[in-house]
Amino acid sequence: MMSHRVGASMSGDLYLVRHGQTMFNEKRVIQGWCDAPLTSEGEEQAERIGRYFACEGIAFDHAYTSTLTRTQQTIERIVDMPYERVEDLREWGFGAFEGERVDLMPPFPWGDFYVPFGGEGQMAVRTRVSDALARIMERPGHECVLVVSHGSACREFLTKWVPDGGFGCGKVPGNCSVMHFAFDRGAFELVEILEQDKLRDLLGE
Repeated sequence: MMSHRVGASMSGDLYLVRHGQTMFNEKRVIQGWCDAPLTSEGEEQAERIGRYFACEGIAFDHAYTSTLTRTQQTIERIVDMPYERVEDLREWGFGAFEGERVDLMPPFPWGDFYVPFGGEGQMAVRTRVSDALARIMERPGHECVLVVSHGSACREFLTKWVPDGGFGCGKVPGNCSVMHFAFDRGAFELVEILEQDKLRDLLGE
């Protein structure tokens, strides 16, 4: 097991990963709480993360996914260990827009746009995901944790914890990007974001 900090209570490292490319991503269809299987590229992306963690000697004491299949397919190609499914790690719920073309989405930020259509509001998503990740990291023995979640869910978490947005206005981390956060006394601090191109470079692929 690898841990970067010792001594402080309830401190550790969170490696937050967006799931691999899915059929809906490829076809530019809104997913939300709907599900679509990983493409072969999505599977390869997840396996690349697994190689990176192995190369860096990063081992996890706990692992989590959302309740959506695409996150579970992803984590099973990254690590060979038990994991827990957490409903609050799901993607933004887009209500009646799910299954429709991405082109129908309004410009970001979305605020409460989806609420009248049975979806979630932006602050509700941000709070849901952030609180879930804090609860996970506050559990005993959680020093190096792997979590696989979703694009818009990850963006809202980044927006909460990274000053000035940090990742670019409205930009979503790419499929199978790795967001490494340090956690200490209830607060998250971004260490780095590794997109697939960077992982390829680091692995010499």
